[in-house]
Amino acid sequence: MAGRRRSLGRQFGWLWAAYGVSTVGTMLAFDAFPLIAILVLHAGPAAVSALAAAGLAVGTVLAVPLGPWVEFRRKRPVMVAMDLIRFAAVLSIPVAFALGLLGFVQLVLVSVVVGAADIAFRAAGGAHLKALVAPEDLLVANGRFESTSWTATMIGPPLGGFAIGAFGPMATVTADAISYLLSALGIRAIGGNEAPPPVRTGTSARLRRADLLEGWRHILTHPSLRPMLFNTILVNGLIMTTAPLLATLMLGSLGFAPWQYGLAFGAPCIGGLIGSRLARRLVARYGQRRILLVSGALRACWVPWLAFIGPGVGGLVLVATVELGLITCCGIFNPVFATYRLEQTGTDRVARTLSAWTVTGKAAIAILTALGGVLAGLTGPRTAIFVAGVLMLATPLLLPKAARTPGTEPVPAPVPSGG
Repeated sequence: MAGRRRSLGRQFGWLWAAYGVSTVGTMLAFDAFPLIAILVLHAGPAAVSALAAAGLAVGTVLAVPLGPWVEFRRKRPVMVAMDLIRFAAVLSIPVAFALGLLGFVQLVLVSVVVGAADIAFRAAGGAHLKALVAPEDLLVANGRFESTSWTATMIGPPLGGFAIGAFGPMATVTADAISYLLSALGIRAIGGNEAPPPVRTGTSARLRRADLLEGWRHILTHPSLRPMLFNTILVNGLIMTTAPLLATLMLGSLGFAPWQYGLAFGAPCIGGLIGSRLARRLVARYGQRRILLVSGALRACWVPWLAFIGPGVGGLVLVATVELGLITCCGIFNPVFATYRLEQTGTDRVARTLSAWTVTGKAAIAILTALGGVLAGLTGPRTAIFVAGVLMLATPLLLPKAARTPGTEPVPAPVPSGG
């Protein structure tokens, strides 16, 4: 009931607001780079997949040392800096377009910068969230982030599609850039004392190899996080692999308008909003482990059907139905898993763990997207989408048979929270 909504405090409110405005901007520019490549630069399926893969791959490599760098610094200044970097990088695209200088290489370079900054921001944001809210409120906080994400995804792509039709392809990119600036202002407004960062052990303040590998060491030695890493990177990678392929198929040979494309992916996001709001109740009733396993397995059942999309209303209904089922399952799984991962990670290694996780996930997306583009070039986008869907069906085998519950793994004492 609304009257029993739990308050997580003013500081969390500003963090949530900053996340919300940034997410809305990103969703307004949903698939903006592939759309610009297709509609402005007239790129084909292989080039669009190469754009997505190259930006992810290079941005991921550049982000490897960012996790340790973020770990031992105060998190809010890092988050503000990453927002400002993304603001400047994304704004350069409409500026170059207005000057008649926009090219494919710039799209790749901006994708690289935004990808690396996004990894650093996520690492800092996760560590800051764990220090900002009480442990028993982590699922509530993650559920609110998840519901905000799906609400923005539900509203943003259709509005972005209409904006592109009315004002041109640069309108949503400009809005995305401004959203990063507003996010930076929101984080600055959090106020109060921030929890001090962990203190680096040893006498040297320089980055060490052990710092670079600590996040992966924690993940790969944890009996539940290790299989969940492989499961989540494959699921997310295979889902993202189909995105540029569906874009070229729907906007190309099937003849859908940009607003129809946005609507087909935006409207089903009501499932993510519903799932994220149900997550806490389902965990309270059935337990964290069961919800992780069931919702994690159900995510794998939907993608193969996207290969059978046709033109007209029937094609839109098929895409919307598949996306509704997939997104509802993800809306339940994501906040429960995000909370579990934070619970199983000591405060002094959260940023490195989240950075390692994101780096690995983005690298997997880059590799799978590139392979999907090659396969689409050889066999067509439908076949590539179907292959990705069949591989998805095997991902539940990578879910852990038993998820370790909070408190069964000793973790270092949390850093005291300031203020």
